[in-house]
Amino acid sequence: MTVPRQLPNTITIVRILCAPVFLWMLLADGGSDGPLRWWAALLFIVAIATDGIDGYIARRYEIVTDLGKLLDPIADKILTGFAFIGLSVLMELPWWITIVVLIREVGITVHRLVVASDHVVAAAWMGKLKTVAQSVALSLALLPLWNLVGDWVFLVNGVTMAIAVVLTVASGIDYVLTEARGARRDRAAS
Repeated sequence: MTVPRQLPNTITIVRILCAPVFLWMLLADGGSDGPLRWWAALLFIVAIATDGIDGYIARRYEIVTDLGKLLDPIADKILTGFAFIGLSVLMELPWWITIVVLIREVGITVHRLVVASDHVVAAAWMGKLKTVAQSVALSLALLPLWNLVGDWVFLVNGVTMAIAVVLTVASGIDYVLTEARGARRDRAAS
């Protein structure tokens, strides 16, 4: 089977384009549990799930590109960043969490863009784990389950969000340390 070389990157770009639509749907009804909230949550879940699909296709058919390695984590950060911001705007998530997450995500993304001409920094295992944790925590926070299952869902949301925040900070530290070690090795080799 022949797969178009641009398919994984196209999926990634579609994920980026879904982010503002998702945010609009989330904020349009003011955080109620109406149909737009459900559609926003569904769009987020589908869009974030495609993260694994584009990577799988690229690896499976050996069509991994530097552009894909660069765009894929950016797409994740845009989508999750919009979710964090939307939940904070709706006052369903403390702003300090959103700020901590966005500082880490923007900092790593800016660094990746700065060094892109030298080398492309692919996502490490801890960064991938962080993305999964954020995806689960945000999906649970976005779904208006409180009317269906009761208040205990807030405890589950709190625990999953705490795990996501801890992994976000830890993976950011891991990224900085890994890049610093690599830079030291490069200086020592030259």
